[in-house]
Parts: sequence; structure tokens; C-alpha cells
Amino acid sequence: MNIYSYKAILSATEIFSALADSTRFRILLALLEGELCVSDLVCATSVSQSAVSHQLRFLRDRRLVKVRRDGQRMLYSLADDHVRSLIELALDHVAEEGEL
Repeated sequence: MNIYSYKAILSATEIFSALADSTRFRILLALLEGELCVSDLVCATSVSQSAVSHQLRFLRDRRLVKVRRDGQRMLYSLADDHVRSLIELALDHVAEEGEL
């Protein structure tokens, strides 16, 4: 018997769907280092500012990143340690398979 609700399962699959995009994954990977603004993420990912902003909105909507205002700048960070763990587990799994 499955103890998780349909809503919980749907939310979990949305997280994995968000992680399945290489641009979003690179953004999250850059945020492992700490808070970054959009221009920092543009440099870290070599993606246009509009594309980074679009992906950040997508990630915020799925509660994978959070944002805070620092004067004029908006600083983005991972939403919590669960997101960090998901990224690190995926990379560990790939490394275990000898793909890194």
C-alpha cells in the first residue's frame, strides 16, 4: 500500500522534472557555493540573462530556490539542504558509475 498522497507524488515528480534540464541543473550546481545574483549565474552557466531569469522563476515555483533582496540586487540560493542533497546524490551516483 502506498502511504503517499497523489499530490505528494505529483510534487515529487515535478522536482525531478525540474532537475532533468541541464541549464536548471547548472544553476543549482552554481548555487551550491552560496547566494548568487542573476549576473553571477549568467557567468557561471554561460546562458543569457533572460534564460537564467526564466529558469530561476521555474525553480522558484517548484520551491527549489529562494530569493532575497539586497538593496537593488536579488540574491538566489538553494531553498534548503534537501535540494543540496538531491544534487549531491545525483553527482555521487554518476561518479559511482564512472561517468565523471
